[in-house]
Amino acid sequence: MKLDLEQLKTLAESGDKTTLEAYIYKAIEKEDVALVLSANTDVRSVIDAEKDKHHNKALETWKSNNLETLIDVEVQKRNPQKTPAEIEVEKLRKEIEDERNARNRETLKNTAIKLANEKGLPIDVLDYFVADDEETTTANLTKLEESFNKAVQTQVDSKFKENGRDIDLGNKNTTGAIDLTALANESSIRNS
Repeated sequence: MKLDLEQLKTLAESGDKTTLEAYIYKAIEKEDVALVLSANTDVRSVIDAEKDKHHNKALETWKSNNLETLIDVEVQKRNPQKTPAEIEVEKLRKEIEDERNARNRETLKNTAIKLANEKGLPIDVLDYFVADDEETTTANLTKLEESFNKAVQTQVDSKFKENGRDIDLGNKNTTGAIDLTALANESSIRNS
């Protein structure tokens, strides 16, 4: 700091505070600021707050000017934009593929109906067994046939166990006695 003590004394005695402060401020040099910052924590905190304000403002300005552009560039790099022609071609490919799949499914369904008729399987549940190819559809129908036949056989066996081998017992007599009226009606002995 370059201060002339005589001039400083004269300014202090004159009582002109503004001129005295101006003289002191002009006398401060670069090295003096660094010395004050290292020695006085209050001055350092004021300077740091000013630096933070400056940096925050600069960062906000940079964000508003550059960040949106950088984000757009990165998004385009990761997700390249498709031209309207490319979008239309994709749409047409999807429609063709969907139609091909529908025709294939209809063919498989017709094959499944034919197999179900040959094997005596119920047709109303075939939609659940039609797969993406003929081999899988045939395998599914074979499993259905096995399960269906097993279920039918279980029911038949259950009926046989319940009624013996004679399943058609419309007039089942539970007492074990012979019903003469029924026998007479059958042979028409009394009805003449």
